[in-house]
Amino acid sequence: MKAAILKSLGTPLVIEDVPAPTLGTGEVIVDVVATRVLPYLNEVFSGARNYALDLPVIPGPGGIGRISAIGPDATRLAVGDWVFCDPTVRSRDDAISPDITLQALSARDEGGMKLQKHFRHGSFAERMRVPTENVKRLGEITPAEASRWCALGTMLVPYGGFLAADLKPGETVLVSGATGNFGSAAVAVALAMGAACVVAPGRNEKILADLVRRFGARVRPVKLSGNESDDREQMKCAAPGPIDCVFDIMPPSVSPTVVRAAIMTVRAHGRVVLMGGVGMAGGVGLELPYPWIMRNCVTIHGVWMYPPDAAVRLVALVRAGLLRLDHYETTEFDLDHANEAVAHAAAHAAPFKMTVIRP
Repeated sequence: MKAAILKSLGTPLVIEDVPAPTLGTGEVIVDVVATRVLPYLNEVFSGARNYALDLPVIPGPGGIGRISAIGPDATRLAVGDWVFCDPTVRSRDDAISPDITLQALSARDEGGMKLQKHFRHGSFAERMRVPTENVKRLGEITPAEASRWCALGTMLVPYGGFLAADLKPGETVLVSGATGNFGSAAVAVALAMGAACVVAPGRNEKILADLVRRFGARVRPVKLSGNESDDREQMKCAAPGPIDCVFDIMPPSVSPTVVRAAIMTVRAHGRVVLMGGVGMAGGVGLELPYPWIMRNCVTIHGVWMYPPDAAVRLVALVRAGLLRLDHYETTEFDLDHANEAVAHAAAHAAPFKMTVIRP
């Protein structure tokens, strides 16, 4: 089969024929129809993000495809099913604290690297091997719709954060990083889950206005000034009442003071979800006042990805019409132009824009 291979950091992907994946017990083989290209994948391939990745590798975390073969432990999946391939692979020998690897992208620790040695190759190929439990049925879709369904991979990240925070209908949410790729998805997901209001701070007024255009008055935009105390008060004033939950998805390049300004808008007994990248590229980490956390009974959740059933629940939100995939504008490349797709994704990183490879 044809695949795009990253052989060493800082070099282009090589397109060549490789052996097709073989089926084992507890595994499924999927014919890849469409797979998203992360906007920062160029930074992973260059080594700038310092992700734990065992090379050489066929990259591509997750994807949309059709099942071509199933193992003996699958009782409901069938050959031909349209599925989402969940890239969050968990070890099966520790139910409480499983090791985790993001298939074809990164691992959390040494245990995740061991897991990656088997489930290493991803969706920048005509076929991929996936753990049985990571294959989530979509129902009937057309091949043309597969590209848009790739947005599940983006929306699942904030969805996992809001599940951890136990977001309830009618609550007010602040999304720190709302003008970014994952942040804009967080706005959409929070509203689909029933948030009464989403405070959306950012510096890009055009993107803030577009969020209001898409989602209406439930989105309250805030233009950030860069002054921590002023911005904190502006965000509080934008909300119709106390802010119940703050969700942070800021990238590594952002100053911790910007993140702290947003976090400290949360009400007493409120919840904070940290899913961003502050400190991951070195430099100063996030500092929060101990007395403020303790005396206000603030709950802080560090969340990496989402629970195993999240994709199934998110598909249900889409099928119910609560979460719309048609917000996403997709640009498609074939597998022979995978390097061009990676460059395009980096150059056109913006809310509700998605670069897709169709092997």
